[in-house]
Amino acid sequence: MKTRLQLFLDKGIAKPVAYLLNFVVRVVGQMAHIDHDLDRDFDTVVVSKLKGMGSIIQATPLLYALREKYPNATIVFVSTRSNKAFLEQIDLIDRVLVLDDSGFMALLKSTLRALFTLIKIRPGVYIDLEIYSDFSTLFTLFSLSINRVGFYLRSSSFRMGIYTHMMFFNPRLPISQVYLQMASLLGADTSKPRLYGFEALGTHKDYQDKDYIVVNVNASDLRLERRWGIEKFSEVIDRFLKAYPGYEVFLVGAPSEREYTARVEQRLSNDRVKNMAGRTSITELIQLVRGAKLMLSNDTGPMHVAFCTRTPVVCLFGPCSPEQYGFSDRAVVIYKPVFCSPCVHDFETPPCNGNNVCMKLITVEEVSAVMMKLMDNEPQDSKSESEAQKVVYTHDGTALGLVQRPDPRDSHHA
Repeated sequence: MKTRLQLFLDKGIAKPVAYLLNFVVRVVGQMAHIDHDLDRDFDTVVVSKLKGMGSIIQATPLLYALREKYPNATIVFVSTRSNKAFLEQIDLIDRVLVLDDSGFMALLKSTLRALFTLIKIRPGVYIDLEIYSDFSTLFTLFSLSINRVGFYLRSSSFRMGIYTHMMFFNPRLPISQVYLQMASLLGADTSKPRLYGFEALGTHKDYQDKDYIVVNVNASDLRLERRWGIEKFSEVIDRFLKAYPGYEVFLVGAPSEREYTARVEQRLSNDRVKNMAGRTSITELIQLVRGAKLMLSNDTGPMHVAFCTRTPVVCLFGPCSPEQYGFSDRAVVIYKPVFCSPCVHDFETPPCNGNNVCMKLITVEEVSAVMMKLMDNEPQDSKSESEAQKVVYTHDGTALGLVQRPDPRDSHHA
């Protein structure tokens, strides 16, 4: 299902229904006098994150805390189809319920099927990690879970009836710590957070004896503004190949990203560059990243895989805050603090309308320099020098941050 249709269903249909049901649920809840005390053992705990492999990775400290708090409980994870194979690799999870968002009818059928399963289970607590999704809010309600925990923002205050408990969403903290607050609410120990490492998967058997780096040029269609650009990626890779003739470069991505990734491969026309996008399972991707000398990536899912495998990674940030999503001691962040960044938590369509100045200001020279230092094992700060620059207020004489009025002819704003 296309992203625009998903957004329309979420904001055009799910949100008005949520507004209405929120009032009804508050009235019914006061009449029913249900005990929502969280200080007790639960047989079943549900965690839901529909979108974002990277966000799911950052939720694994929460899963560790829940497993320690409730060692005998069944932990169920609700997500969309694209995350199924990845979630099945995490042994902290006992069961995965999948919503198939490939099409409207598939989503409807899989949603009803998943809800029927949850209603039979009747979870003691349901933790919804989605921040802006009204569809996820409705799904949480219809699961009939006794305790329903969600995030609070001023714009979502109307949900305080649907959720029995709401946790303040703090965009200034690492997202893993934000998720962990849900475990703190349940009385779990959150003092030693750690990402799931996938140690049991090892390295890719076909590339164990090869010297290579991994490059991810993609970003999900939820935020294409996170892309650095094919031309710059191609130039950096070309410089790398010349500096390290014994190394290969593996380009990674999802099947839907293979065509975009192939444009980098075609520009370079070098047999040491291999387009692996769409050709690896999630297990093989993790193994491939683990065995790499280095990774270069936009801010997206594979970058978080490198965090888990503790592979040195150069992270290119722009629309998202590296303070929130770049939390790893093996990562070197390159980020230009422009006036309108970070914008992702405030806009469905960014102020730049796709002209991602925050990414365009990152230069080939500085990325190459950081990669060379890491390749040669030179000491390197986890945050690059570019982050210390003053905030950029203008670019090419134009003030940054102007929010465009929606065009009524644009179906995105329908």
